Amino acid sequence: MRLPLAFLPLLPLAAAQFGFFDQMFGGGESGHEQHTHHQQHQPQNNPSDASLYQNRYQQSVCNNYLCPDSLACVHFPHHCPCSWDANEEKFELAEGHRICVSRRGFKPGEAARKVELARKGLL
Repeated sequence: MRLPLAFLPLLPLAAAQFGFFDQMFGGGESGHEQHTHHQQHQPQNNPSDASLYQNRYQQSVCNNYLCPDSLACVHFPHHCPCSWDANEEKFELAEGHRICVSRRGFKPGEAARKVELARKGLL
């Protein structure tokens, strides 16, 4: 009879623990309602495939050339802007191609120097 009385002070602690787990894992009606209500306000993650991009590409309207990465409408492919033009520097290559190189980590003119070295096959 002494042993059960020794555990009597621990009952509120145990009840609190189970209440925590019920709320954490959506147990009980009120926890489920809160969980569902919370989910309705969270935005959905983008799909793990290219469908979002493909839908946007197919809905784009352009009479000239639609840039595949930025979806900008330009007259010629080499006129396509970089997708992140505030952070990237554009370099036009041969045959109407262009590349975008990050500006971060380079001194002014350093990205252009590296692109030129790469063109010559030295980098």
